[in-house]
Amino acid sequence: MTNLIACYDGMTGWVDEGRAMDVVYLNFSKAFDTVSHNIHIGKLGKCGLDEWPVRWIENWLNGRTQKVVMSGNEFSWKPVTSGVPQGSVLGPVWLNFFIGDMEEVTDSNLSKFADDTKQGGEADTAEGCAAIQRDMDRLETWAQRNLMKFNKEKCSVLHLTPP
Repeated sequence: MTNLIACYDGMTGWVDEGRAMDVVYLNFSKAFDTVSHNIHIGKLGKCGLDEWPVRWIENWLNGRTQKVVMSGNEFSWKPVTSGVPQGSVLGPVWLNFFIGDMEEVTDSNLSKFADDTKQGGEADTAEGCAAIQRDMDRLETWAQRNLMKFNKEKCSVLHLTPP
């Protein structure tokens, strides 16, 4: 709730100043299931975390397997190479860390919480709209590079205009 209120406050503040704003609501498709373990470990190493915690996390993630049992049919065990272990307090924290570098590719404001991201920008000039589109293109490239996908059915745009 705090994330949503802070984002709303910032955007409506700009509208109160007489600026039209677009807020793009982005949602990752199966975010908790698709986080690449290898990419995640690489990000942990790049952020300055000591080697031992990175190795501990890598060991915690590696070697996981799963199988499916459906209607009495049991399938073989398969390695789990992606996903954030769910049902733990750390799940959303891990995902937030994984997507933490999204801001490095955008010039506009991003507000992130777990698999929901809001991007906002000034939309009352051609330059402002072009900047929003550039950032959207950069976010799509970021998602592809990190083996993530946006759920296009759950993405939307809210256009705010001054009174």
